[in-house]
Amino acid sequence: MKKILVILDGIVAKKLLHRIVEANTGENYYDVIYINDLIMPAKKPSNFTFYKFDPTSFSKLGMVLDKNVHTEALIALNSKDEMLNVIDNIKRKKANMQMNILDYWGIELKDPKVNIYKGIDVLANGMIERLPNIPVVAQNIGLRQGEIMEIRIPFGSSYAYRYIGSIEQVEWKIFGLYRNDRLISVKPSLILKPNDVILIIGKPKVLMQVYNAISKNEGQFPMPFGHNIYLYLDLYLQKESEVIKAVKEAKFLHERLKNRSLIVKVTRPTNALIMNEIKEELMGDGSIILDIDYQNVGFKKIITTDIKRHDVGVFMLSYELFSNKKELKDLINLRIPILKLGLDKIETIKETVVLLDDKKSYEQISPLVFDISAQLKTKTKIFNLDPIGDDNNSDILNHFENLAKIFNQKIEIINDEKNPIRVLKEQRNVLQIMPLKQAMFKNRYFYEFFYTNSDLVAFDLTRFNQLLIPIVEE
Repeated sequence: MKKILVILDGIVAKKLLHRIVEANTGENYYDVIYINDLIMPAKKPSNFTFYKFDPTSFSKLGMVLDKNVHTEALIALNSKDEMLNVIDNIKRKKANMQMNILDYWGIELKDPKVNIYKGIDVLANGMIERLPNIPVVAQNIGLRQGEIMEIRIPFGSSYAYRYIGSIEQVEWKIFGLYRNDRLISVKPSLILKPNDVILIIGKPKVLMQVYNAISKNEGQFPMPFGHNIYLYLDLYLQKESEVIKAVKEAKFLHERLKNRSLIVKVTRPTNALIMNEIKEELMGDGSIILDIDYQNVGFKKIITTDIKRHDVGVFMLSYELFSNKKELKDLINLRIPILKLGLDKIETIKETVVLLDDKKSYEQISPLVFDISAQLKTKTKIFNLDPIGDDNNSDILNHFENLAKIFNQKIEIINDEKNPIRVLKEQRNVLQIMPLKQAMFKNRYFYEFFYTNSDLVAFDLTRFNQLLIPIVEE
């Protein structure tokens, strides 16, 4: 067990001593030197020994120092002169003792044995951290550089309603979460909700970037999934016209979204003329990477290596490639958004459309709907269509309306009892945003078009551009 010397006097002495007693684990012995009886705690643990005298007295302090071998000292006093006097007295008796002092006066000591805690800085940081939109960092833990941070998830954040496993955590990590004043176990399937408080650890500069991303309520997509757009092309399976269309649309999104780079992956480059067209289309932009697979290593191997290597935040591919759903099912495990390019051109999109189905899925994707609408400068339209007339979606509709206010966007809500797929087919120049579900990649048969699950039926349509957002399925 270690022996700690504690020397206290002044306005913080009482609070500091009570905190030491509260934090007592019985693993240390404490010699406490004090002057004023008012600081004494009601409870006096058996591993505490108290001495009442003026610590600036060298002879009296020397008796305590000679009596025991102290590993370190904690000192908080009333004045700068007293503090310097006590430090000098300790060094005269125990030159190698580690000291931790509370400084309100600007003490300058170039002594590796003396750790100085600036009281004014601690108070200022504590007050500032009470203000909204200010990151809270652990001041005296780890390397004491701010490598641990507390962040509250605001309403409208692109991180709200995201499950932790879908958030790319490079050089930082979520290691704790508080919800309704309770500590929740962190696991990949846990969904972050507004007002959750997360504890993160990592490099201080990285943590500030994470804080800025979480705190902003618009203009973040494709974060928090990744930083870059990835377009997948298979020249053996795709028509020349669709390949060039896909490249142009990927460039359009690259200009509109807050991504860093566009990666164009070309597999099975069987046609030299198309390759030349692709290169000409991408020429002159240093933020675009053309990556060609000459070895035909296969779709699964390509995506498992490229997604991490290129920090992919959204995966683009044309509707033609969805004819083989069994091969594409590995995309779900990537836990990143998939943009399915339809026959319509992305450049003509004027509205972002949501066709409500199950409430839990659409609650999870709701913040991203407004984030994407803001970046693409489109209107948001919510279809609440119930041909049977027995669903009550008032909760999820109120949720979308509240988010619209947070994002300062207007939305149009259409309530009707019409067939949702028929209404969807009547839309023009839209981007449909929907949850990514396992069932979408299973083969379906003709009679299943009579099912009430509008997500699955809509997914099989080829005209619309559709953005599929990963969710937690229960």
